[in-house]
Amino acid sequence: MSNVHVIDHPLVQHKLTLMRKKDASTNSFRRLLGELSTLMAYEVTRDMPLQDIQIETPLETMTGKVIDGKKLVLVSILRAGNGFLDGMLNVVPGARIGHIGLYRDPDTLQPVEYYFKMPSEMAERDIIVVDPMLATGNSAAAAVARLKQLQPRSIKFVCLLAAPEGVATLQKAHPDVPIYTAAIDRELNDHGYILPGLGDAGDRIFGTK
Repeated sequence: MSNVHVIDHPLVQHKLTLMRKKDASTNSFRRLLGELSTLMAYEVTRDMPLQDIQIETPLETMTGKVIDGKKLVLVSILRAGNGFLDGMLNVVPGARIGHIGLYRDPDTLQPVEYYFKMPSEMAERDIIVVDPMLATGNSAAAAVARLKQLQPRSIKFVCLLAAPEGVATLQKAHPDVPIYTAAIDRELNDHGYILPGLGDAGDRIFGTK
């Protein structure tokens, strides 16, 4: 678990508890997720590499620091990952955005890709993959494997909640990819939902059933 980071900031934990409540409205759930993703983005980007540049302030020339390399890419695992994007863009508004869509084959139970759209020149970029729930971990592992084909400089995975089973699956498949989450819950139920969890994140974000 050395590459798993639980973001236990008091504001993160407070907002997560409010999101878990079954009577939270779609509006409040969506707003809280945006606030949470902003707070989590601050922590996830803490170790981004910097480079020195010369700038002119109104008073003199100085050496300042900016993020090194090409722009960051936020990759959303559809559809629930889209709920993370706006909050993260508050912190890194210049980030590019990619999308990957996966569904589970009912016979093999393996993830099948149905959509993949990324910015150009992905090689040597830093990628942050976002999906609110890391449940079985199969979709996350498949998404990371697909992204590794593009040879990015780094990949991080960010989720709101994780199950121990999902953490184990993703770490076994990609031990080099750090996982950032607000909480690791107890377990998965027989239907693959995280317990105690917060229900279906996609349905609660978009107001669907």
